[in-house]
Amino acid sequence: MGSTAVESTTVESTDGVKLHTRLFKAAEPEPENLAVVLVHPYSVLGGFQGLLRGIATGLAEKGYHAITFDMRGAGRSTGRASLTGFAEVNDVTAVCKWVTESLHPSGIVLVGSSAGAPIAGSAVDKINEVVAYVSIGYPFGMTASILFGRHHQNILKSEKPKLFIMGTKDGFTSVKQLENKLKSSKGRTKTQLIEGIGHFQMEGPTFDNHMVGFIVDFISLLSQKKVGESGL
Repeated sequence: MGSTAVESTTVESTDGVKLHTRLFKAAEPEPENLAVVLVHPYSVLGGFQGLLRGIATGLAEKGYHAITFDMRGAGRSTGRASLTGFAEVNDVTAVCKWVTESLHPSGIVLVGSSAGAPIAGSAVDKINEVVAYVSIGYPFGMTASILFGRHHQNILKSEKPKLFIMGTKDGFTSVKQLENKLKSSKGRTKTQLIEGIGHFQMEGPTFDNHMVGFIVDFISLLSQKKVGESGL
C-alpha cells in the first residue's frame, strides 16, 4: 500500500470555534464516492483526533476519503469541551457541512468512537448528507448515561442504517444493555460483537484494521441495499 496523503485545514463551528481538521485522501476513490467522518472519544478525558488516525488511514487505503477533527477544547481546536457533548454536536455538523461543500461526496458515513458515538448519533438526523452511522463502543451503560443518556433517543429514533460495534467485555456497556437499548432502534440496525475485548482495548491501534474492515463491510451492505437487497 502507498502512503496516504493527509491535508490539514480549519473549520469554523456554528459559534465561531475553530476546529483543526484533517482529510485523509483516497488515492483511488471507490465508485460510490462516500466520505467517512470520524468523531473521537471524550475530550474531557484526553480524546483527540489522533486516536482515529489509524482507522482514517485504513479507510483511505480502501478508497474512502476519511475526515478526522479535534472537537472544541481538544487538540489544536479552540473553545472549551462540554461535559455532556451537546455543544460538540455543532462541531460535527460544521465538519460535515465542510465535507459536503469541499469534497462533494454522494453521502457521508458518520462514525463515533466511545463518547464520540453519542455525539455523532445526535448529529445524524441534523445532516441530510449523512446516509449511515457507525458506533464504536457506544456508552449505553448506567454510569455513562448520567452524562450521555439524553443523546440515546436521537440515534435510536433515526431511520438511517446503523452499525454498533462493541467488545463483549466492555466496562461501560454490557451486551445485555446494548441489546435492550437496540430493541427500540428504528430503521436497519446491525451489531458487531468482538468476543472477550474491553472498551479501551477495542479503541487501541491493535484493532484499527478490524474497525476498518467492519466499516467497509457495512458500506458494502449499504451499496447492496441500493441495488435491491433487503435488510442488513
